[in-house]
Amino acid sequence: MLAEKWFELKRWSPHRFQKETWQAIIKGASGLLNAPTGYGKTYAMWFGILERLLAFRQSQTKVSRGTYCLWITPLRSLSQEMVLALNRVNNDLDLKLDIALRTGDTTLKERQRQIKESPDVLITTPESIHLMLAQKGYASRLKSIQFVVVDEWHELLGSKRGVLTELGLSKLKDLNPQLQIWGISATIGNLEEAKQILLGKQDGVIIKANLPKKTQITTVLPDVLEKFPWGGHLGIHLATKVLEIVNNSDTTLIFTNTRSQAEIWYQQLLRLQPDLAGILALHHGSLSEEIRQWVEQALHAGTLKAVVCTSSLDLGVDFRPVDTVVQVGSAKGIARFLQRAGRSGHRPGATSKIWFVPTHSLEIMEGAALRYAEQHQLMEDRIPYIRSFDVLIQYLVTLAVSDGFRPQEVFSEIKSTHCFESISWEEFTQCLLMITQGGKTLDAYDEFHKVVIEEGVYKVVSKKVAMRHRLSIGAIVSDTMMTVKYLSGKYIGSIEEWFISRLNPGDTFWFAGKNLELIRVKDLQAIVRMSNKKKGLVPSWMGGRLPLSTHLSFAIRHVLDQWQTSAAQEPEISFLKPLFLEQQRRSTLPSNEYLVVEQTETKEGHHLFFFPFEGKFIHEGMAALIAHRLGKAKPYTFSVALNDYGFELLSDQEIDIKTAIANGLFSVENLSEDIQQSVNMTELARKRFRDIAGIAGLVFQGFPGKKIKTKHLQANSGLFFKVFEEYESDNLLLREAYDEVFDFQLDYNRLLNALNRITSQKIIINKTDRLTPFAFPIFAESFRERFSNEALEDRLNKIIAQLE
Repeated sequence: MLAEKWFELKRWSPHRFQKETWQAIIKGASGLLNAPTGYGKTYAMWFGILERLLAFRQSQTKVSRGTYCLWITPLRSLSQEMVLALNRVNNDLDLKLDIALRTGDTTLKERQRQIKESPDVLITTPESIHLMLAQKGYASRLKSIQFVVVDEWHELLGSKRGVLTELGLSKLKDLNPQLQIWGISATIGNLEEAKQILLGKQDGVIIKANLPKKTQITTVLPDVLEKFPWGGHLGIHLATKVLEIVNNSDTTLIFTNTRSQAEIWYQQLLRLQPDLAGILALHHGSLSEEIRQWVEQALHAGTLKAVVCTSSLDLGVDFRPVDTVVQVGSAKGIARFLQRAGRSGHRPGATSKIWFVPTHSLEIMEGAALRYAEQHQLMEDRIPYIRSFDVLIQYLVTLAVSDGFRPQEVFSEIKSTHCFESISWEEFTQCLLMITQGGKTLDAYDEFHKVVIEEGVYKVVSKKVAMRHRLSIGAIVSDTMMTVKYLSGKYIGSIEEWFISRLNPGDTFWFAGKNLELIRVKDLQAIVRMSNKKKGLVPSWMGGRLPLSTHLSFAIRHVLDQWQTSAAQEPEISFLKPLFLEQQRRSTLPSNEYLVVEQTETKEGHHLFFFPFEGKFIHEGMAALIAHRLGKAKPYTFSVALNDYGFELLSDQEIDIKTAIANGLFSVENLSEDIQQSVNMTELARKRFRDIAGIAGLVFQGFPGKKIKTKHLQANSGLFFKVFEEYESDNLLLREAYDEVFDFQLDYNRLLNALNRITSQKIIINKTDRLTPFAFPIFAESFRERFSNEALEDRLNKIIAQLE
């Protein structure tokens, strides 16, 4: 076997799971491979494919050859890494295979070469597959594909990009019913479901490595414990301790959850240790491709001491020089935390070292919770999208743009996917009506007559429609981005329009690690120059709000359950004991056993604090639900504050919470109806509809470099939403907007489970004369909108002094 030859060349020994994968592939099976990061998942897949590929080539003439394998990855950076990894074997064994890359960055010249010469292996993204399906004659080029690999399948599964992948695979399986499909995944809970969604109706196997990945989790503890913590306050104060970690390591990745956090930490580390200039870098998705590639290449070469980054470096890119990872703030999920930990020690047998830097005192307990979760192999499920009609409508136009399609054939293909297995013929014909005449209500407007029917075949004949559609292919949605450029025209990166709209010429802001002065805004370009000022705004991005996962919530509650037992004397718990004892003295410590509700009166009014430990999203829905149910008995006006651990209802009147609980405040009866009445479902659905309208092609997002402004997109999608609400209430896209609010924004199933758990718990109601250590951080959240960071810190320090 080629594998044995190459491993012998490298003086390595293959793992058992690698051998099992090679054999399964050689026998013609499809399946899902699950193995820890750094143990050679790529090579487990690649050598099995190579054996099949070379055997297949021997049975063909050179003229009849086409692309054999399609390798799909979620990130461009990961695609480039795959090219390097596969070519390593290709060159070492002198196989002379053509391994090509196709992403949004691939030049027109290279794309045309790929069409003419058909590389043996094509590494690409879900969006690029659909762009290939939008080209004339795609069937003749793609029918040669015998093998598809979907890398980091778990990352695609929980998004509409996963739906794009499902639809692309359904077409490839139609072109070649013998197609072999394999997924690669490291961190996922629902493996069996992930396999079924990937393979559709096809049978397959799951191969698990069962190799324990050693992960060393250490929490960076502050010198002094704050008994009244507040969110975001502590993190940057631990920068000197983070620098100690950086200086004692070869190369360190410092992960933050948001791009604004990354910018802040980059500046703070350079301010504290200026000699890091040139060996400390910044990496996030809004920086230019040139900057990101430079950072990735420097990481490979080992010339950087540290990189401050976001999820842009989460996935399987192999940076072997990295020996340490730092996570700033809660990672919000076990899988995300361990995925980031796996960036260090990225080789078999090596220990992944990760330091957890809490941003407030209560977050410290997450260090112990993460260690417990890792030891007990708790891992989140990825929830797939179903009935995503916006993606389906886009896909139908994609097929119509190329060679056209016959409805009955496409219907049977999409029915084989998990996302659309429940679609009815009536619903499918509604989708057809949307692309041919804009549905039941938009038929008077020619721009929605995108597809025409010729002899039963649905086609796009307009070159303008075809061009616009190809520019809009994909399912990644975000706020309108503005490019940031120097006066010279050099591109730096992109920032969301809403942030730049707050600035006036002459204002300064930090971006790409530099302080920039805004000179002017022209179209969707922010023209800037370097500034010597020491102060400036830090951009914030709307996508940075992550909820605490179900499994991490459970692990935190378990830590609270066990904090007094000898078995749970982790360093974090020992450090937090004074805070826990203070909470016990003033009230009760929340846990899995009981729900704690605190009633406190201050000059602000009457406070009700609840501590379910279910994450921000669930607390947002639960707070609205409880406020609604309390308001049915007696009219109240509430303001709401929340964090990942609990939420607060503040009123000018005292609330009889004991009676309300006895009357079913947490009951799951009539839950669906009460939720819909407790939140403005129409407004939430209207916001969700904007993204759906963009994916479905109702709203054109604009040309490259000339994107349509956010306010215009909102106005256009809002108009469609209103029309459908009034005249076509059964519109599939309108229904999808409400369904997505229910399933994802309000997370109905998780809220239902949380309420069921609470009804089985003992509920303890405590009247406290002052705020408790667990209540204070929630109370502090209500001040954020009223004060700047400096004023907020001063204000809260005065309140803490009074409490102590």
